[in-house]
Amino acid sequence: MKRTSLLDNGLIWFGAGVSIAEILTGTYFASLGFSKGMMAILAGHIIGGIMFFLAALMGGMTRKSSMETTKMSFGRNGGIVFAVLNVIQLVGWTAIMIYDGALSAQSVVSSPRWIWCLVIGGLIIVWIRIGIEDLGKVNTAAMILLFVLSIVLCVIIFRAGTPAASADDSLSFGAAVELAVSMPLSWLPVVADYTREAEKPFEASLVSTVVYSIVSTWMFVIGMGAAIFAGTSDIALIMVRAGLGIAGLLIIVFSTVTTTFLDAFSAGISFESVSLKAQGKRAAVIATIIGTAAAVVYPMDDITNFLYFIGSVFAPMIAVMIADYYILHRDFSEQSVQWQNLIVWVLGFMFYRWMMNLSFPLGSTLPDMAATILLAVIVAKLTGKKSI
Repeated sequence: MKRTSLLDNGLIWFGAGVSIAEILTGTYFASLGFSKGMMAILAGHIIGGIMFFLAALMGGMTRKSSMETTKMSFGRNGGIVFAVLNVIQLVGWTAIMIYDGALSAQSVVSSPRWIWCLVIGGLIIVWIRIGIEDLGKVNTAAMILLFVLSIVLCVIIFRAGTPAASADDSLSFGAAVELAVSMPLSWLPVVADYTREAEKPFEASLVSTVVYSIVSTWMFVIGMGAAIFAGTSDIALIMVRAGLGIAGLLIIVFSTVTTTFLDAFSAGISFESVSLKAQGKRAAVIATIIGTAAAVVYPMDDITNFLYFIGSVFAPMIAVMIADYYILHRDFSEQSVQWQNLIVWVLGFMFYRWMMNLSFPLGSTLPDMAATILLAVIVAKLTGKKSI
């Protein structure tokens, strides 16, 4: 198996961070005002970034995919539950990303949305067929293009300097932090798929975390800035007004492709954990086709409930895995189902959903993960359950 370099990992997660979906999510923070919104974005990405790093390092050190690492805590068949949930959320993300990209592209170059869905979906399939090991110069060129165009977009948005929208109370600070956490959190069941092949697991995990966190924060700030200073959450409209034209279209299309490629590719890898006969690339292409069809048929304008659902499923999952791998040093991948950990996960899921009603200042993820890790350690000590 070909090992990936630090540059490869950095480019992968730069592409993941430059995303229309992240920019659109950032527009929700405008209701807090710029200073408070910036604090919420930073707090969310610090919390999410720590979890991201721990999940990445776990995959890098064990040389296992994200869904294979879940089997270390939940057993062979227990891990399949999360593999199925992960495939569902990744197909959902694929559809959402294609939908957002097509909608924005339609605003720049007027044509039916379904055509842009097919164009973006087709390019994602091309990326998948090339493969992550062979993207090389293609991916590097795309990243340089996105970096330059993102700077141009940032300058256009912030050069006004005068807020066009005022703060209100439509979003609490805690809910805003949770929205910021949800983006890095959504990558937790994915990140190990790319660090497992790294030449230097620790360094690759750190580079992946730092690059993604910085770029994702940047995208959130662009979205928030657009809503505050440009007075609109329609990024495509800003590009049209600024006369970016084809350059704006390239930002939309390539940022969508480079991010959604990771979702679809990991959906294929996760499906390999469900069925031993599955072929990752073929499953990834099928996931892209399903996502493209869903983007054509269904409206997907508000994804906040989807983001909160991802948090409630995967925050307690990674908490149990952190407790087992980093604290208890246990491995249940040879056991059929590790019922104790599954029960702890269910309790963590329920606690997260309950915490959402309390508007905790730092969101639901941090207290939920702390409580779930503590519960997992206590249950392990009380039962004395060892690795198999």
